Amino acid sequence: MTIMSEAPSVAVTGGPYRQPIVASAIELTVRSGWSSVTMSKLAEIVGVSRQTVYNELGSKTQLAEAMISHELARFLSVVREAFERHPDDLVEAIHDAVRGVLELADDNLLLRAIVSATHGADTELLPLLTVRAGSLLSEATVMLRGRVRAYDPPLDASQLDVAIDVVVRTVLSHIMQPSDTPARTADGLAWMASRVLGTSTTRSLRHPSRD
Repeated sequence: MTIMSEAPSVAVTGGPYRQPIVASAIELTVRSGWSSVTMSKLAEIVGVSRQTVYNELGSKTQLAEAMISHELARFLSVVREAFERHPDDLVEAIHDAVRGVLELADDNLLLRAIVSATHGADTELLPLLTVRAGSLLSEATVMLRGRVRAYDPPLDASQLDVAIDVVVRTVLSHIMQPSDTPARTADGLAWMASRVLGTSTTRSLRHPSRD
C-alpha cells in the first residue's frame, strides 16, 4: 500500500517547495500522526529552512488545509478524467468515476488517518476536516452537475440535482465505510444511474452480488 501523495493533475499555487512540503506533511501525518508534524521537522525532511516552510504555507493550520485540498484535487481529477474518457456514454462515465474514486480511497493512507481522527485521534485536525468534508461534497456536486448536463439527460434541473446528490453522498459513504469492492460498488451505482437517468449504455450492467 502506498501513501499516494504525488502531485494532483491540477495547478498547484505557491513556490517550488510548496508541493514537496505538503507531500512530506502527508507522509509524516500518516506515519506518526498530525501532532508529530512541525515546521522544523518538515524543513529538515525537505532540506530547506524553517522560514521557507513558513513562507510557503504560512501556518500549521494552513498546512493542514493544503494537505486536505491536495487530496480533494486528486479525487476530483479522477472524476474529471473519467468523464473525459467517455464523452458519449454517461453511465460508463459514472461507473469509471465511482470506481476510480473508491480505488483511490482504498489506497489512500491519509484518508485512513482522517478516519482514525474521527474516532478520537489527532482531534486538532477535526474542525478542518469537517469544513473540508463540506467542500468535498459541494465541489463534487458542482463538477458532476456540469458534466452530467452535457449529456442532456431526460431530467429537469431539480430532478438532476437530487440524482447527483444521491450518487455523491453514496460514494462518500462507501469511502468512509466500504461494503463491497470498488468494482462491484461502481457497477451497482452505474446500474442505478442508468435507471434513474433513463439513458442507454454500451456496458453490460448487473446488480452487484457477493457470490
